[in-house]
Amino acid sequence: MDTVRWGIIGCGDVCEVKSGPAFYKCDHSALQAVMRRDAEKAADFARRHGVPRFYSDARQLIDDPEVDIVYVATPPAGHAEWTVRALQAGKPVYVEKPMGRTYEECRQMLQAAGERHRKLWVAYYRRSLPYFLKVKELLEARAIGRVQAVRTAFFRPPLACDLEKDLHTWRVDRAIAGGGYFYDLASHTIDLLMFLLGDIVEARGIASNVGCRYEAEDTVGASFLFRSGAVGSAIMCYVSSAAAREDSTEIIGEKGSIRFSTFDFTPVEWITPEKTEKFHYPRPQHIQQQMIQSIVDEMRGAGQCPSTGETGSRVNRVMEQVFAG
Repeated sequence: MDTVRWGIIGCGDVCEVKSGPAFYKCDHSALQAVMRRDAEKAADFARRHGVPRFYSDARQLIDDPEVDIVYVATPPAGHAEWTVRALQAGKPVYVEKPMGRTYEECRQMLQAAGERHRKLWVAYYRRSLPYFLKVKELLEARAIGRVQAVRTAFFRPPLACDLEKDLHTWRVDRAIAGGGYFYDLASHTIDLLMFLLGDIVEARGIASNVGCRYEAEDTVGASFLFRSGAVGSAIMCYVSSAAAREDSTEIIGEKGSIRFSTFDFTPVEWITPEKTEKFHYPRPQHIQQQMIQSIVDEMRGAGQCPSTGETGSRVNRVMEQVFAG
């Protein structure tokens, strides 16, 4: 396969910069078709991005013989349905995160992929970014010795849409998203921790709605046990004061620590008793481009994508354990 031809189901905001342009900027990759329920918006996206075809029916895009792989970029409520349909039609799938609203939905997608012997990847694209690969490099070089613990904190003031009852985003609607911002944002951090430190074998947590701005939980505390024996803690609040804003993770080892952020791209810090070294990596313009390139490479037999359906499903399993208490 010289060129991998993509079709997008749900060409909304996430596709404008984060992912959409990457499909036609990656090597050996082309964006062949897009779909959105609003045909005018689908046509507008296609015109602005130079896409040959657009649809308002996802089934038509899946059945398009010139689409080799489907990117499911709908809100999570549509992930399982359209992923399974595309897999059953014989098309590999790249699905947005979180992989599903529930772990059971993830298992349904994995079953469909297995039955049709088709690849399934999940958009935990930080696994491909040089910023986080530097953290992994330091860990694998045992720059801080054996890892003992990790702590992560994320505090963010409410968004403008959180302040008005009629403007709430679908991200805080459990029926659509599976949970609140914890599912939308903390899923990235949980996936990163498992990418860097190995599987989480046990998780517990407490979730609360302290801001009372929407029905979903807005503040979550969690603890983790990794297969290695390392332990972790996390606290996330999505209605904090601006003065408390924070995005930080620290991995603590017997010889030092490594600090980094999930979203802010603050310098990666390698801290030992003797010195502190900082590594700077800018935020990519199209943050999913390296991940998409890895999928294209794998489909062409020239590489491997680090974020699979199996790894993506484990994030949902951990989130459900956290919410179970």
